[in-house]
Amino acid sequence: MSIKIWATHLKRGIGQAIRWLAPGLGVKRWFALILLGITLLGVGLGILLLDFYRNAPETWWLPVITFLSLRFLPRLARFLIFGGIGLGLIVTGLWGVNRTLVIPFLRPGQRLVDQVSEYRRREKGPRVVVIGGGHGISTVLRGLKDYTHNLTAVVSVADDGGSSGELRRSLGILPPGDIRNCLAALSNDEDLLTQLFQYRFSGDSGLSGHSFGNLFISALVDITGSFDEAIIESGRVLSVHGKVMPSTLDNVHLIADVQLPYIGTEIQVQGESQIPKTTGNVRRVWLEPNDATAFPPVLQAILNADMIVVGPGSLYTSILPNILVPDLLSAFQSSRALKILVCNIATEKGETDQYSSSDHVQALELNLGESAFDVIICNNNYPAAKPNDVKWVEIDEKILSDKRTYCSDLLDIENPWRHDSTKLAKVLIDLLYERTGPMI
Repeated sequence: MSIKIWATHLKRGIGQAIRWLAPGLGVKRWFALILLGITLLGVGLGILLLDFYRNAPETWWLPVITFLSLRFLPRLARFLIFGGIGLGLIVTGLWGVNRTLVIPFLRPGQRLVDQVSEYRRREKGPRVVVIGGGHGISTVLRGLKDYTHNLTAVVSVADDGGSSGELRRSLGILPPGDIRNCLAALSNDEDLLTQLFQYRFSGDSGLSGHSFGNLFISALVDITGSFDEAIIESGRVLSVHGKVMPSTLDNVHLIADVQLPYIGTEIQVQGESQIPKTTGNVRRVWLEPNDATAFPPVLQAILNADMIVVGPGSLYTSILPNILVPDLLSAFQSSRALKILVCNIATEKGETDQYSSSDHVQALELNLGESAFDVIICNNNYPAAKPNDVKWVEIDEKILSDKRTYCSDLLDIENPWRHDSTKLAKVLIDLLYERTGPMI
């Protein structure tokens, strides 16, 4: 029984060692370099020992050296014996050194070779840009980070409500709320540190309503002197793979024309937080100033992307504020990436009441241009029992007749008004690979 167990462990160990030679890990080149260096060192040492052996006087210890050098065996046998021992010592030493150095960073229960392989796979993953805001973009990012590290989240900075709005008014900085949510979603370890980043103070203190992450980013803005640098440093703290960028660094405000019910009169509503509170139909939204300049790295990411995902999220207050930046819109239209729209599962009160899937598409393509998207993803799982005040975004005949439409079960069972991040990410990656083939 012990021999079988030993054989099993040996087989498993050999298998794990062979996995280090798999393509794409970037390890073989360093093994080869180390082996070459040791070989040259061994050749030099061998020449020195051979010279000593030939010229040494005949003394009592010369036969001992002859015995230890196995001269009584054929040269091939000696090569195999000494080479095997040397290779074993090298591998054992390298393994021990590497394990000692990386053990503080290993995740419990995972082998080092598995983690390296997974990291390399994601590092070579597709370049994906996600445009949106709120919980919707966080859902997309949380799922896609399992497939690629080359993620760029583009979020609006028109938010003027809640903690973000208060910090914006009091400190004169851009609103950090959506950026905080994206950083938390992209974090490698959404445990204690990420929970702390999302923690919201309560009680009667002056911090009530503020999240720790918002305050943290605000402090970094003051320390680093720039909003974009503060985002980068926050990402390092959370061990984020990917980038979170504001659509613009200009201080923009969202304004909407809202048609009041029954009387048909249009009024102008100022402020992102006020639009959903106004009863009526949103007719048009725009930014002030209307000539805001896009953040340059965002343009580069969009033009280099393999896939651009728009939504899900608040149509008028999260998605459109990004697209309304003129430079960003031009880059989106010029990009050759696969452009995908993810329709919302449920309508948003005060914003998209009674909207169907085709209404969402029409509202976006009025700004983006006709046939702006290559694929339109809709959820087709609508439970009979739904939470109170939830109204589904229905799949109407118009959207079903559109050849771009792709329907799938994307529902989050625990929060049925939202997408399931794992389901949605798989659909997005499958659609991309169906068009381009695997990029890894």
